[in-house]
Amino acid sequence: MTVVPPPVFVRQAGKGDWRLRVHVQPGAKRDELAGLFNGSLKIRLSAPAVDNKANEALVLFVAGQLGLRRSQVSLAAGLSSREKTLRIQAEAEPDWSRVL
Repeated sequence: MTVVPPPVFVRQAGKGDWRLRVHVQPGAKRDELAGLFNGSLKIRLSAPAVDNKANEALVLFVAGQLGLRRSQVSLAAGLSSREKTLRIQAEAEPDWSRVL
């Protein structure tokens, strides 16, 4: 069995705890994964960057893409920035290929 290292935008922070670096583009036509941008996963969101709407949409979108509950994904850094860090908490390592 070959162990595949996580993508460049993922860092393990402890047992069952990962950090996911993302670059967010709010106000897009639709929610979608848009590849890599400066070592981060680029995500386009239709939600505007107003009243925390884009941050909430980001958490829901990433949780859905990884097949996780909303409570397993939280914003760790970058509240008002396009460059954000998400905290992923899961017993088993998520299938990162779902966001590649």
